[in-house]
Amino acid sequence: MNRVLIESLDLEAQGITRLIDEDGNPGKVIFIDGALPGEWVSYKSYRVKAKFEQANLVEIFKPAVTRTEPRCDAFGRCGGCSMQHLDVRAQLAMKQRVLEDNLWHLAKSKPEVLLRPIAGPSWGYRYRARLSVRNLMKKGVLVGFHEKKKSYVADMLSCDVLPPKMSKLLPELRKLVTALSISDRIPQIEMAVGEGDLPDELLMLLVFRHLEPFTEQDIEHLTTFEEKHDVRIWLQPKGPDTVHALHDRTARLRYSLPEFQIEMPFKPTDFTQVNHQINRVLVGKAVRLLDPKPDEKVLDLFCGIGNFTLPLARYAQQAFGIEGSAILTERARENAVHNGLGDKVDFACANLFEVDAQTIRSWGASPKWLIDPPRDGAMAVAQALATLHQSADSIDHAFLPQRIVYVSCNPATLARDVGILVHTAGYQLKSAGVINMFPHTSHIESIAVFERK
Repeated sequence: MNRVLIESLDLEAQGITRLIDEDGNPGKVIFIDGALPGEWVSYKSYRVKAKFEQANLVEIFKPAVTRTEPRCDAFGRCGGCSMQHLDVRAQLAMKQRVLEDNLWHLAKSKPEVLLRPIAGPSWGYRYRARLSVRNLMKKGVLVGFHEKKKSYVADMLSCDVLPPKMSKLLPELRKLVTALSISDRIPQIEMAVGEGDLPDELLMLLVFRHLEPFTEQDIEHLTTFEEKHDVRIWLQPKGPDTVHALHDRTARLRYSLPEFQIEMPFKPTDFTQVNHQINRVLVGKAVRLLDPKPDEKVLDLFCGIGNFTLPLARYAQQAFGIEGSAILTERARENAVHNGLGDKVDFACANLFEVDAQTIRSWGASPKWLIDPPRDGAMAVAQALATLHQSADSIDHAFLPQRIVYVSCNPATLARDVGILVHTAGYQLKSAGVINMFPHTSHIESIAVFERK
């Protein structure tokens, strides 16, 4: 039996150990599902390569102090969570180490200050989710997340990272889809949760993606479900622009940022943060780190529906948001007017993955920027700043922001962009830290602050 000591975790929460050859030299790396650092375990490999193996955990001889009992019955099968067996405080520490390792190994940079991690509720936090639907001959209808590293849908009757009301609806959704005439033509159900009119009230909206039209009887089934479970159902026959309410009932999704007296209406297909509680803390932290002044113009890149732009406008003279999606840009404009900030905010639609020095010049000088890109990061923006920094024309330097706050959802692309900003664009990495936006998952959100030298 193979008995090894687990040294660390990878980004998928697999335990890592390294075999030693006959001469005492480090050899093949073994990745073991379910094993934690500090544990002596045995394993059985299911994938063998020349330099590494992937294996399943067979036995734990001494559990780590950080090990905890997974809360979800589907843990281990469901691919939504990979860290429920690890104490949530240890999860946060691991994510902080991953961020630091990426910054050092990929960017050769260390922040002058490590920010205190931002954490919040560990359960019931996920206010957005895309649930897959499959109608199988043997098992019937399944509704849930994909199985771990597979395309199959996990057989799950509850999910503790979803709001309790949504978790309880999973078996009911299976019954509903089973009763529909096109049960095998519904690939997914998208969930979006917003704040209600009363304190602590939540409005739950379900978007059914359907590849064929519903029958009149199907509509009756959906209507009954909507009324019985106090949810709102929308339908999506084709692309996102075809989304519409099942019935013309008032169903306005929104979230609030009380610190800034901001209310953000959104559509069920708009991109918003899945964790509303953490988002409030994150926005407040980002605004304080950027520290906009009443006489300053600030720039918000990848602004979405204005999640950061509108709070920044409460303190800055003017806030300018740029977004790649025309639909989100229009929604941001509507939200600015809704919050009485139409005269302090301007928005533009532009492809921020094709930015050069001339593009930045066209934006005008802004001393402070906030950048919140998708997983691909903001390499083009960073390279354009490097070009301006290296320009022999001193006028170009006036377009370089003095301070940048960078909110990232991928530590690898953040580290890549840090390397450009620090080593070729004339910035110092002043601080960085993690945000536990997705507890129990390997997803790492982080924030970094840059200052011009």
